[in-house]
Amino acid sequence: MIRIVLFVACTLFFICFSWRSLKNPGTHGFYRFFVFEGTLALVLLNHPYWFVAPFSPLQIVSWFLLLTSICLVIHSLMLLKQSGGYAEREDTPENLSFENTVNVVDDGIYRYIRHPMYSSLFFLAWGAFCKQITPLRFCLVLVVSGFLVAAARVEEKENSSFFGVAYDEYMKRTKMFIPWLL
Repeated sequence: MIRIVLFVACTLFFICFSWRSLKNPGTHGFYRFFVFEGTLALVLLNHPYWFVAPFSPLQIVSWFLLLTSICLVIHSLMLLKQSGGYAEREDTPENLSFENTVNVVDDGIYRYIRHPMYSSLFFLAWGAFCKQITPLRFCLVLVVSGFLVAAARVEEKENSSFFGVAYDEYMKRTKMFIPWLL
């Protein structure tokens, strides 16, 4: 029962956080909402298994993915604040303020991947999934991964439109989520 209440409460928060994007399915925030929801479901479904057999290989992989997730989101937010600058974007009013950068950030982790915050969500979802693997949870983590790719592709179109050739060149030099792989 507690997990259902937590799911509903967090869903209400995500709706408030994503309200403008949910009214416009053509934005990256629309897809990101479903990433949040799916990841939340994975975390809550697997909550009872988070500390079962803590030193088993699967648990170690899970904790590595979860810690990577935390490091990525912190590092990428700091870089956006330091190097991104800020300006209102009339063409994407659905964006959150930290998303409205005026510079293509290409230092730190951004030197290797274009979407470290989405990578963070990717690792969070897969880390939560690894706590207890079932066919249902596997389907859910695949759906979350699909929504992450969709959000990233839409955001890349938005960024390409805003930054132009600079972002197109940046896309050629970097991977989407995982350095040297994906």
